[in-house]
Amino acid sequence: MGFAILDRDGEIVISKAKGKIDDLYERLGFEKYDGLCGIGHTRWATHGSVNDTNAHPHTDCSRCIAVAHNGIIQNYDILRRSLENEGHTMVSETDTELVAHLLEKYLNISNGDMLKALRELLKAITGAYALVILYCREPGRIYFAKYVSPLVIGLGEGFNVISSDIPAIIDYTKRIIVLEDGEYGYLTPSEIYIESISGEIIDIRKRIRLIEWDLKDVERGGYSHYMLKEIYEQPYSIEQSLAGISDQIKDILDLFNKSNRIFITGAGSSYHAGLVLDYALKRYLGLLSIAFISSEVELYKKVFNEKDLLIAISQSGETIDTLKAIRVAKSRGAAILAISNVVDSTIPRESDYRIYMRAGPEIGVAATKTFTTQVAVGLYIVYRLLERYDSDKASNYLRELKSVPRIMINILRNIDSEARELVGRLRSKSSMYILGRDISYPISLEGALKIKEISYIHAEAYPAGESKHGPIALVEKDFPVFFTVFNREEGEEPILGNIEEMRARGAYVVSVAPKDFERVHRLSHYVFKLPKLHETNASVLYVVPYQFLAYHLAIAQGYDPDKPRNLAKTVTVE
Repeated sequence: MGFAILDRDGEIVISKAKGKIDDLYERLGFEKYDGLCGIGHTRWATHGSVNDTNAHPHTDCSRCIAVAHNGIIQNYDILRRSLENEGHTMVSETDTELVAHLLEKYLNISNGDMLKALRELLKAITGAYALVILYCREPGRIYFAKYVSPLVIGLGEGFNVISSDIPAIIDYTKRIIVLEDGEYGYLTPSEIYIESISGEIIDIRKRIRLIEWDLKDVERGGYSHYMLKEIYEQPYSIEQSLAGISDQIKDILDLFNKSNRIFITGAGSSYHAGLVLDYALKRYLGLLSIAFISSEVELYKKVFNEKDLLIAISQSGETIDTLKAIRVAKSRGAAILAISNVVDSTIPRESDYRIYMRAGPEIGVAATKTFTTQVAVGLYIVYRLLERYDSDKASNYLRELKSVPRIMINILRNIDSEARELVGRLRSKSSMYILGRDISYPISLEGALKIKEISYIHAEAYPAGESKHGPIALVEKDFPVFFTVFNREEGEEPILGNIEEMRARGAYVVSVAPKDFERVHRLSHYVFKLPKLHETNASVLYVVPYQFLAYHLAIAQGYDPDKPRNLAKTVTVE
C-alpha cells in the first residue's frame, strides 16, 4: 500500500511499501507529511507480484503525475509495448503505471489540459478501472475516472473526498455522489466537476445522496474484530431486512409469475445464497430455476431470452463478474432483479428491479450477516409466491422465518463457546470435509468457504452421497468430517449411512444438527445441537457454527480474520 501527496511546493511526495496499513503506519510515517491533497491505495495484485515497487501509487517519467488504480487494464501488454517503443521507462510490473505514462503522453498533445488527456486515456484503455490522479501543475485538484470498478465522492464542509467504498468516508461525511461508468472529472476542497465520455457535463446537485449508516455501524463496538461483531449482528440484520422488503414485494412477485425461466447468479457466498433460493423455488413452486456462478456466464450467453428472469445477488452491488452476467442477460432481453446491500451501487442501478437488504455495512472480508440476510430475503420471496398455491403452508413457513432472529439471539453465545472449544481438536488439521444433502449442501459449501478464507485450512464441501465416488479415499484416522443435517424426514436414513461410512474409516465426525436428532448425536464425536426448524429456514441458522469455527481457528493460529490474505471485500477485477 502507499500514498502520494502534493506538498506546498508543488512536488509529489510518495511513500509506499508491501504490507498492511497497521504494520506500515509508523514505517511510512503517515503523520509527518503535509500537503494540499493526496491519494492512497491498498493494492490487490493482478499484474505483478506483491512487492514495494509494485505498490501504488505510480508515476510517469517526470514524476509530475501520480496514479492509484482499482481494477484491471485488459489491453495492458499492447499499450506498454507501444509506450516503451516511444521511450517511456516503466519500473514496475503493474498495469497502473502505464496509465501515468499514457497521461504524460496525452498531456503533451493537449498542451497540459488534464481533462482532454483523461478523455483520450479513456478512449485508449479497455477493462475495469477506478482511477485517482494527482497532477503537479494543478496542486489543488484530484482527477478521477471510473468504469465498472466502484468510485464514490463524499461531500464535506470545506473539503471533498473520493473513495472506492462508502465505509472509508463515512467518518467524514454522509453526503455522497456515486460515479457511473464512463464518467471522469476532478474535485477540489470546494468544487466537483463531472463529465461523461460522451461530453455531457453532469449536474451534481441531482446526484447527491444521503447515506443512512452511522459511524457506530462501522466501528467494532467492543468486539475484537469486525467479523465477530458482524456474526453477532445477524439477528438484527435479518429482522431489519425482512421488515423492509414488504414495500418492494408486489412488483417482484408479478415478475416471477410472468417469467418462463429463472436464472440465479452470484459469486462466492452470494452464489451459495443463490443455491438455497434455487432449491426452494424448485421444491415448493416447481419452477425451472438455474443457479450458476457469475464468472461462468459465457455458458449461458446464447440461452437467455426476453421471457427469462435473472436474479443477481451481490452484497456490494459492484462484483464485476455478477455485473457482467447481468449485462449479458440484458443484452438478450432478460429481466433483471438485483438483491444487494448497497443503495445506488452499480448492479441495482443497472437492473430492472431491485431489493435492498438492510444488513448495514459489512467490514470484514468474509461474508457473515450479508449471507444469512441474502438467504432470508430469498426465502421470503419464495414463501410469498407459495401463498398462491398453499396459503397455510406459506404462512407457517413465513412465521417461522421471522422468528429466526429471536432464536438466533438466544443461542449465539453458546455456539460461540462451543466453536472455541472445538478449535483445540482441529487447529492442527490441514484438511477436512463438510458434507450435506439437498438444501444443507449449499450451507456446507458456505461453511467450507468460511474456513478456507479465514483460517487457511483446506475445507472441501460436497454432497454426502458422493463419498463413495472418490472423496472417501482421503479419509483416515481422525480426519475431520462435518455433516450439516436439517432432519428432513425422508432423508434421515441416507445421511445416517453417510456418517456410518466415515466413522468406519476412523473419521472424527462433527455434526451441525437439530437438538432432537438423537441418532445423529450418537454417531457423532461432537455435535452443535441447534433448534429444529423447517429445512429451508434452518439454512439461515445452521451456517452460524461454521462462521464461529472459522473465526476461532483463525485467531488460534494468529491470523487476522478481518483481512485474510489475497482477498478483497469487493472483487472488482476479473
